[in-house]
Amino acid sequence: MRIRGSLKASVLAGAALCALLPLPLLAAPETAKPAPSSALPAALPAPATTQAVVEEAKAAQPSHLYPMYGPQTLEHTRAALAHYEELAASGGWPYLPAQIAGLKTGSRSGLVELLKVRLILTGDLAADAASGDLFDAATEDALKRFQQRHGLSQTGSVGRLTTRALNVPVDVRLNQLRASIHRLEGNAFAFSSRYVVVNIPGAQVEAIADGVVERRHVAIVGRPDRPSPVLAARISAVNLNPTWTVPMSIVKADIVPQMVKDPSFLAKHHMRVIGAGNLEVDPKTINWAKVKNPNFFIRQDPGPTNSLGSIRIDMPNTQAVFMHDTPKKELFRNDVRFNSSGCARVDGVKDLALWLLKGSEWDQAKLDAALATPERKDIRLAKSVPVAWVYLTGWAAGDGLIHFRDDIYGLDTPEGIVTSTIAPRKPSPPKPEVRPAMAPQPPTRPSTPVAYR
Repeated sequence: MRIRGSLKASVLAGAALCALLPLPLLAAPETAKPAPSSALPAALPAPATTQAVVEEAKAAQPSHLYPMYGPQTLEHTRAALAHYEELAASGGWPYLPAQIAGLKTGSRSGLVELLKVRLILTGDLAADAASGDLFDAATEDALKRFQQRHGLSQTGSVGRLTTRALNVPVDVRLNQLRASIHRLEGNAFAFSSRYVVVNIPGAQVEAIADGVVERRHVAIVGRPDRPSPVLAARISAVNLNPTWTVPMSIVKADIVPQMVKDPSFLAKHHMRVIGAGNLEVDPKTINWAKVKNPNFFIRQDPGPTNSLGSIRIDMPNTQAVFMHDTPKKELFRNDVRFNSSGCARVDGVKDLALWLLKGSEWDQAKLDAALATPERKDIRLAKSVPVAWVYLTGWAAGDGLIHFRDDIYGLDTPEGIVTSTIAPRKPSPPKPEVRPAMAPQPPTRPSTPVAYR
C-alpha cells in the first residue's frame, strides 16, 4: 500500500510546521536543572537500549532527570499546549489502520510510511526521515521516544497499546493538556529541596532532590472502582515488616464474601480476627454469611505473603493511603498498572526507603539485616519529606518531552478537575479582632476552584 500523493503532501506540510515549533529533536540540554524559560528546551536523545520502561525505572540514576511534577511543570505544560494548538490548527494527524500493529525493524510497506508521517507530526522523528517504506533504525528510535512519552514499554515495535496511543485524536490531547494546566494552576503543594511525587494516571513514583529526579519507580495504583486519591502529605516514617490492618471497606467487599466461600481463607493468608480489647477471635465463631457491620477488624501478620510486603512508607493523611511493597511483583511488568484498592505499591520500595533515610544511620546493610528478622520496626525520619499524589494526564517536562497518560478515572472534565486538584490547606483560624459595632466587613472570596472550560 502506498500513501496517496495528496494525503502525504498535506501531512508533510503539517510536519514542516511542526518543525518550526519549540520542540528541537536531538540537542541535549546543557544542565540537568529545569530550564527557566517558557519555551520548551531541546529534548534528550532516545535511550540507546531496548530495555522496557520497567527496567529503566529500576535504574539508580534515571536516564531523564527532569521531574514530571515540579515548580516549572505548569510553565512547560502551557508551552506544550501552544505547540499542540498549532498542530491541531494544521489538521492534527491521520488515523492509522489497525494493520500497523506488528510493524518492527525490517518491516517494509506503505504502512511504514504512514507511521513515519505520524511520528514526524509529533516531533518524534525528524522531518527529513519520511521517505521510504522501510522500518529502519531511525524509525525504531522515534517509536521508542513516542512510547516513552506515553508510558509504554520501549520495545521499538508497534503493539496494541502503541497503536491505540498513536490514534488518540489531537482534540483529546488538547483536553488533557488543558485539564492538567487547570490542576497545576490550582495545586497548593509546597515544593521543597527533597520531595516525592506519585502521578496516578502514570502509575509512577519519583524522588526529587534539588530539581533532579534521583529515583524513579513504576507503581501500581488504584483501579477505577477504588481510585487513588489526589492529596498532599508528609512522609514521616519507614515501617519494616509491617502488619496490615485491613480497611473496613475491603473487609466488607472482599474478605467477608471470601470467608463465606472458603472458611480457611484467613488462615491461608495469615490473617487474624481482632475483637474488643484487641483480643484475637476464632473466625469459626463468626457467622460470616450474616456479617453486615463487623464489630471486629482483620490484621495480617508480617511475612512474605503480607499484602504490604516488607516495607510500608508512612504518610499520615485523611484518605488513609500510603506507599508500600507487595508480594505480587509480577504486576510491575505490565504497562497498565491499576490494580490496587487506593494505595500505591512501589517497585524497588527498599531503594526509595534508603533515599528517604539518606543522612541517617540506616544504610543498605543495616536495613537488610532488620528486614531479615520477623520483628516489626518503625523508623522515624529526622525530617519529614513532602509527598504529592497528583493526577496529570498530559504534561511537559524540562527536557522538552510532552507526556500523555490515559484518563483512567475519567477526571478530565470540569467537575473532575475540581475534585482532582490538590486543595490548599485550611489556614489556622485568625485570632478574633475587636471592631467597632458598625465597621464594614471585607467581602469573602469563594474557595471553589475555577472549573475548566
